[in-house]
Amino acid sequence: MKTRTRDAAMAVTVLSTAVALAACGSSGDSSSGDGGESTGGDTPSIGLLLPDSTTARWETQDGPLLETKIKELCGECAVEHANAKGDVALQQEQMDSMITTGVDAIVLVAVDARSLAAVVRSANEADIPVIAYDRLAEGPISGYVSFDGEEVGRLQGRALLKAMGDGGERQIVMMNGDPSDPNAVSFKKGALFVLEGRVKIGKAYDTLQWRPENAHMNMSGAISALGVGNIDGVYAANDGLAAGSIAALKSNKVDPLPPVTGQDAELAALQRILRGDQYMTVYKPFTPEASAAATMAVAAVRGESLDRLATDEVSTRGADAVPAVMLTPVSVTADNIKDTLVKDGVYTIEQICTDELRAACDDAGLT
Repeated sequence: MKTRTRDAAMAVTVLSTAVALAACGSSGDSSSGDGGESTGGDTPSIGLLLPDSTTARWETQDGPLLETKIKELCGECAVEHANAKGDVALQQEQMDSMITTGVDAIVLVAVDARSLAAVVRSANEADIPVIAYDRLAEGPISGYVSFDGEEVGRLQGRALLKAMGDGGERQIVMMNGDPSDPNAVSFKKGALFVLEGRVKIGKAYDTLQWRPENAHMNMSGAISALGVGNIDGVYAANDGLAAGSIAALKSNKVDPLPPVTGQDAELAALQRILRGDQYMTVYKPFTPEASAAATMAVAAVRGESLDRLATDEVSTRGADAVPAVMLTPVSVTADNIKDTLVKDGVYTIEQICTDELRAACDDAGLT
């Protein structure tokens, strides 16, 4: 992968401006649901396929931002929104339906990259460009927008080392993501680059479907195997896995809690960080990611080359030198919530700071 992240923010601005100048019309409705219906006629349509409702960001952040940006760039474009609810077969059906009804482009967050390869090929054969969003899909995709996954893992690993501090052999549990998600593989690789040789990995798990309940079960098993007092840190690949892990630690009377990492900057995760239950999360700014993907999708609908829109290139099975925009993730602890997520308008202080957390919020400068 060739990465030039320093140019990414400027590229998103340039791309959005370029496509906005070409946008036409100021009307058209979006449709939503599990399958979506074609708008028919000459109305351009873009399919938006989200992977699950387990991870809060897809429906609360990415989906709305993508739809808003698409409408801003192309007022006459309709958006057909579907959520696979973690079901590979359902997502295949949703994509087949969009191909059959003839959408003009698809933004895809794959439940399982490998399993979706065949239907990505079907879209390509039907001359429907597929923009892989956040997760690199297999097959002949036309573009890709995401964050540097290995850097996410490195940020998590560095933060965990810092939180555990020095002093003797430190033993951790690794709660990795679903191995069918290429991002999970990258996160794990980046984390191991930092952690291997510096800590003892007592137990490591690949958590199917990123489910918090699976993380809870795995962590309970790790506590049983390693002992209540023998876990010095937990690498959790995202906030959902952090939540499941923390719940298991608490139910097994682990006190004090070891530092736990996370990712996605979920509201509940920020509140756990302020409460002292979770140490950090990784913020992947949703707005520039959604903006870049929407810009690519609208450009694809208009038959424009995506090469000039990208700052990077990636390769995947079935497609070489795919134009890509790769953005930079940000490590978030209690100390910089205000300067990151609040400053960017993702959450307000009022949303984050419940009455229970008022003292902790004051200590963190969230006033």
